[in-house]
Amino acid sequence: MTISVLVVCLGNICRSPMGEAVLRNEALKRGITNIHVDSAGTAAAHIGEDPDERTIEVCGTKSVPISHSARQVRASDFTSFDYILAADGSNLRALERHVGRREGSKAVVRLWGSYLPDNKPIQDPYYGGLDGFTEVYEQCVKLSNAFLDEVVGKKSQGDNSMDGTG
Repeated sequence: MTISVLVVCLGNICRSPMGEAVLRNEALKRGITNIHVDSAGTAAAHIGEDPDERTIEVCGTKSVPISHSARQVRASDFTSFDYILAADGSNLRALERHVGRREGSKAVVRLWGSYLPDNKPIQDPYYGGLDGFTEVYEQCVKLSNAFLDEVVGKKSQGDNSMDGTG
């Protein structure tokens, strides 16, 4: 069974495309291939745009492939994805109010930070410098692993199984 995950921020050019790329990369590093990851924004301001150049730069320096065209969250996302992970509380509230949420949603909608004990949102780095994007990257790595631990199971050293019992 394939796990499907949608990572969501405001404009879908900074945090969520980075989160998409990092989650996919961390899953592949664990040998998890039955995962579909996408990202979207709650706002429509950047539809069709590539990720912010700083997002691309940070992913590039970490050898994390990234390729995405910004899009807005659709009602169908709530029925086609298993998990919808919000970058922060504002986007979580927007997702909870979304019409798709009321139309037979199957998706678990959560703050991505809730997979770690500190429950921290991912701060928007857009108006800052490259350091903010590096911090977002590091947070996405931690959150990706915490998410995969909870949803797929903890991975032992050298264990590439899906069930985490190896």
